[in-house]
Amino acid sequence: MHIGVFGATGVIGSRVVAEATERGHRVSAFTRDPARLGQDTGAVEWRVADVLDPESVARAIGGVDVVVSAINAGRDWEDAIANAGVLPKAADSLLTALERHPATRVIAVGGAGSLEVRPGLQFCDVDNVADTLPDSLGAPREYISVVWAHRDALNRFRTSNRNWTYVSPSAGLVLPGQRTGRFRVGGNQLLVAADGTSDISAEDLAMAIVDEAELPRHVQRRFTVGY
Repeated sequence: MHIGVFGATGVIGSRVVAEATERGHRVSAFTRDPARLGQDTGAVEWRVADVLDPESVARAIGGVDVVVSAINAGRDWEDAIANAGVLPKAADSLLTALERHPATRVIAVGGAGSLEVRPGLQFCDVDNVADTLPDSLGAPREYISVVWAHRDALNRFRTSNRNWTYVSPSAGLVLPGQRTGRFRVGGNQLLVAADGTSDISAEDLAMAIVDEAELPRHVQRRFTVGY
């Protein structure tokens, strides 16, 4: 299988690349920086593509079976808050590009904020949820704009007829983490362990993403992963 990865140098994307190559898949990593091309990248092929430009994406994903989008809004809290709008914009760009590649699947990695904490109530809609971000994530309360942007991106996929899957990790991403292979897969509800925690390692999240690439179980649906 040929798997392409946007956000391949990030926390989640780099682990998806490692997991996919370990399983023997052909992997292409997409970058906006042509300077990366020509470097010794081992088993990974680098292609130039801007995830916010549908034409660029459409050219780059030719021949790719599954595209994994593991982009983030920025490298730090301030940068992410300032650039939250790139998340729904990237979703629109990917969906537009897929019109030229209808057989290609996309697996988009989002956030946990749109998961339900009880039927009909998403975590990001809980009263005063922004005030909890400094303690729960170490993020400023303004980071709620990024949480909402992830939900906006999910809703763009949900209104599409393209071949998409959306994955939301649990509330806490364990770093550094371990590849245990022991995790639960859920739907639209936040997975919470018996001790009240909601966590997943980036390594196990990558396992779940490549599992989904190999055996599609959530076509035109969102799923979540947690312990």
